[in-house]
Amino acid sequence: MSCKLSVNINKIATLRNARGGNLPDLIRVAKDCENFGAEGITVHPRPDERHIRYKDVENLAKTVTTEFNIEGYPSPQFIELVLSVKPTQVTLVPDPPDAITSNAGWDTLKHASFLQEVVGIFNHAGIRTSIFVNPDPNIIEHAVKTNCKRVELYTEDYANQYEINREKAIFPYVSAAKRAGELGLEVNAGHDLNLKNLNYFCQSIPNLVEVSIGHALICDALYYGLQNTVQLYLRKIG
Repeated sequence: MSCKLSVNINKIATLRNARGGNLPDLIRVAKDCENFGAEGITVHPRPDERHIRYKDVENLAKTVTTEFNIEGYPSPQFIELVLSVKPTQVTLVPDPPDAITSNAGWDTLKHASFLQEVVGIFNHAGIRTSIFVNPDPNIIEHAVKTNCKRVELYTEDYANQYEINREKAIFPYVSAAKRAGELGLEVNAGHDLNLKNLNYFCQSIPNLVEVSIGHALICDALYYGLQNTVQLYLRKIG
């Protein structure tokens, strides 16, 4: 299975919310990303709605024609939202409500019973579930016990170390992805992936089916234009 690009459009909502109104138009940007070749749209609504609003999620669910991925901490309100719109995928992230961005993966042993319960709810609704994790084979082994279908590798450490020693930086991710494959899990990845480090990551990681990229891609679009930027990222994945 080839790796897909899912564009996280949170930063578009941040820009819109800075002035109110509907500029830029979040729905149009999502459609444009799809038309330009992206194979998924990702959003991460937070309780304070400082970027993606719950209403945005509902509107996007009616519009997105590729894979729709909703990330977030599985609070009762978040679970209710996901069940109401039924995206292709839900990605469970252990963020506290005030987190600026995702900064750690789940401890799948410590939170085993909670994750099993939540994944069971989404599995029953026919929604594919991915769990956000650090690149640790032991964490992967406990993730599979939740009956999730995928894990998303948290790639900040890789991105930070890439220009220092890319072979050392990629090693734990390769090990984690191999273990996931052995256990029947598909692998997603995201956080701080960009035009510099993406190609090496995609070439190195087995069983990689999706990368979710937002901040770097939107920043690059300021210089290169959105259409060209999506194409640049697709070529790096290819």
